[in-house]
Amino acid sequence: MTNLDCRICSFSAPEVFSSNLLNKYIVKYFQCSKCGYVQTETPFWLEEAYAKSINDSDTGMMMRSLWHRNVASTLIYLFFDKNGKFLDYGGGYGVFVRLMRDIGFDYYWQDKYTKNFFAQGFELSENKYTHVDFLTCFEAFEHFTEPRKELENLLDISRNILLSTEFIPDPVPHPNDWWYYGIEHGQHIGFFQKKTLEYLAKKYNLNFYTNGHNIHLLTEKQFPLSSFKWLTKFSKIISPLIKTRMDSLTSKDSEAMKASL
Repeated sequence: MTNLDCRICSFSAPEVFSSNLLNKYIVKYFQCSKCGYVQTETPFWLEEAYAKSINDSDTGMMMRSLWHRNVASTLIYLFFDKNGKFLDYGGGYGVFVRLMRDIGFDYYWQDKYTKNFFAQGFELSENKYTHVDFLTCFEAFEHFTEPRKELENLLDISRNILLSTEFIPDPVPHPNDWWYYGIEHGQHIGFFQKKTLEYLAKKYNLNFYTNGHNIHLLTEKQFPLSSFKWLTKFSKIISPLIKTRMDSLTSKDSEAMKASL
C-alpha cells in the first residue's frame, strides 16, 4: 500500500482500492485522512479519456442544464446583482449559457476542450477574463488534475461560485458500487466529501452552502443555511416566475449575431 499527497490539502492520502479504468488500466485510488478528498494516482490516461471531451454515456447533460438554469437563475435573482455579468466556466456545448441568456442574464461561456454550439458570440476567452459577479462551474471539479489551483484561478474571476459535483459517500464505496467514479470513461479523477469543500471554503475565507448531494455554493454572501436547500428544491417553481420579470436576450442576441455576419 502506498500514500500520495492530497491534491486539496497536501496531507497524506493512503491508498484505498484499485479499479479497472477504460477496461484496460488498473488505477489506484487514495483518500486524504484530513479533508476526505478521494483521488486517483497521477492520471496518465487522460489523453485517451478525452478523445471526446463529453463522453457518450453522459445522457443527463440536457436534464442537468435545465435544473442548473433553475437553480442559478433563482440564486442570482434573489441574492446577487441580476444585471451583472456572469460566466459559465467549462461550459460544454453552451446549452446552459443559452438558457440563461434566454431568461435575460448577461451570461458568457468558456471551455478549453469543448466546441461551443449554442452560445456562439458570447465566449469569454482566458485573455479577456475580468471580474464577474457570479460564476458557475458544473460537473468540472471532479475532472481537475490540480483542483486547488483551479479554484484559485476561479476565485480571481469571481468570489461567488456555484458548482456541481456528487459528494462521495462515507465510507468510500467499491468502484463497482458508485456510478460517479466513471470508470468506463476515465475522466473523473477526484471526488469530494462535504468536509473537503468546507476545508476549501475556510481556507479562502468563503461561506459554504450545499444541498447535501450534488450542488454547492462558495460565496462571500451570507444567508441562512436552510435557504440554499430550500431554494434548490423549489427553484423549478421559482424560475418561471423570474423569467416573467426579466427581459429575455434571445431576440437581441439574434440581431447582434446577424449584424456580425
